[in-house]
Amino acid sequence: MQDLFTRLVLKNATALIFVAVIAFFWLQAPQFVSAENFANIVKQSSFIGVAAVGMSFVLLTRGIDLSVGSVMYLGPLIAGFAMRDLGVGVAGGLVVAALAGLAMGAINALFIVRFNIAPFIVTLATLFFFRGAGTWMTSSRQFDFDRSLLDFGLASVAGVPVPVVILLVFVIVAHIVLTRTTFGRQVYAVGADPEVARKAGIQVEWVRARVYIISSACAAVAGFVLIAQIGRLDVAFGEGREFDVIAAAVLGGVSLFGGIGSALGAAVGALLIQTVKTGLVFTTVNLYLQPIVLAGVIFLAVLIDSLRVVRLRQARRRTIRPITR
Repeated sequence: MQDLFTRLVLKNATALIFVAVIAFFWLQAPQFVSAENFANIVKQSSFIGVAAVGMSFVLLTRGIDLSVGSVMYLGPLIAGFAMRDLGVGVAGGLVVAALAGLAMGAINALFIVRFNIAPFIVTLATLFFFRGAGTWMTSSRQFDFDRSLLDFGLASVAGVPVPVVILLVFVIVAHIVLTRTTFGRQVYAVGADPEVARKAGIQVEWVRARVYIISSACAAVAGFVLIAQIGRLDVAFGEGREFDVIAAAVLGGVSLFGGIGSALGAAVGALLIQTVKTGLVFTTVNLYLQPIVLAGVIFLAVLIDSLRVVRLRQARRRTIRPITR
C-alpha cells in the first residue's frame, strides 16, 4: 500500500504541487484566486511555455540547452531589424525569428553532434556568443519595435489572447510529434538508452541534432511572443530565462535523465512557475527573498525527478525473472 501511494504521489507530483501552491497563496491573499488573475498568469507564462516545449525535446534525449535565454534575445532582434529595414510585417517577423532560431539551433547541433562536444559546454559557449552578437548589433542600446507588434500581442482570437493561442499551437503540434510520429518515438528511445536505440537502427546523432534545432526555434518564437507584450528589447532581455525554461520542463514531469515527459507537462510547468512568481507579488514577499523561494521550487522539482527515476529503476529490476529450465 505504501509503495502504491509513493508511486501515485511521484506520478502526480506536478498537480499536487500546483494545488498546494494555489491553496497557500489563496490563504495568504484571497484576491489571488480570481478569474482575471488566472487569465493574466496564463498569458504571462505563454512565452516560457513555448520555450519549455522546445526544451522538453532536448531533455528527453538526455541533453541540455543553456543558450535559450540568449536565443530569446537574438532571434527577435534579427526579426526586429527585418521588420524595420525590410518591412516584413509582424507575421514576417515571427517567421524570421523562427528561422533565426533554427540557424542558432543548427550551430549548437553542429558542435554537439559533429564534433562530439558535451551539450553543456557548447550551449554555455553559445549563450555568451549569441548575446554578444546581439549586443554588438545594437551597440548595447534599447531596440524599440513598431506599434503593430504590440497590437499583435494585445489581440485575441475568439476571446483567447494571441500569446496563449501561440502556446496552444506549439503544445498541440509538439504533442502530436512526440506521440504520433516515428521521430517522436525515436526521441524517447534515444533518451531511454542511446546505445540500444543505435543498435535498433535509429540514427541517434540525427535525432539529437534535430532536438537542438527545435529547442532554439521555440526559444526564438518565445522571445518574440514576450516582446509582443512589452514592445521593446534591451541588452538584459532573456538573461537567466534558461533556468526558468528548464525548471518549467522539469516541474512538468520531463526528466533530466531522459526518456520521460511530455510537451503538455512542460507547458503546465511554465504555468506553475508563473503562478509562484505572481503569488509572491500578491503576498508582498520581500523582493530579495523571491529568488530563494523560486530556487526552492526548482530544487523540489529536481528532487522529485530523481526519486521518480529511482523508483522506475527499482520497478524494472523487480520485473526481471531468472530463466528456468
